Amino acid sequence: MQHAEHLPSSFPWRISTVVVGAIALVELVALIAIGAVQLAPRHVHGKAAAAAASSSRQLTHVRHVAAPPTHPLRARNRVSVLVLNGNGVQGAASSTAARLRGIGYRIGAAQNAQRHDYAQSMVMYVPGWVKEARRLAHEMDVKVVAPVDGVTPARLKGSHVVLILGT
Repeated sequence: MQHAEHLPSSFPWRISTVVVGAIALVELVALIAIGAVQLAPRHVHGKAAAAAASSSRQLTHVRHVAAPPTHPLRARNRVSVLVLNGNGVQGAASSTAARLRGIGYRIGAAQNAQRHDYAQSMVMYVPGWVKEARRLAHEMDVKVVAPVDGVTPARLKGSHVVLILGT
């Protein structure tokens, strides 16, 4: 006859489950509280606002973040544009330059770009001339506006804004 062996006391699984559930509940409440604090709007009044503004100015100075230009939009006759033909269509730069001159822009030069495979037109600007570049892009229905990159100062011909004509 076989006899059943007595097993040592059973594992207290019910108590363990309750303890683990309680720990998970505490973690959940902590995460909800942290999320609520992070997502809550921050209202600063009085002296606290002045202190926050002061510390913000100090942080801006420390990080060397350039402030947005504060000058008003310059008149078109003060904006010199370099028109570059980047699409290979003969005469595209000169005809576009004539059109820009007709609406008041100064033309620094109208010439071929180094490449003739630009997929789309773009307007580039030297520092401090972003507003004028955006206006020119809007007037010419150009979607890409970016800082001058890859154009040497000698090639700029004294221009503030560069219009590269694409296909």
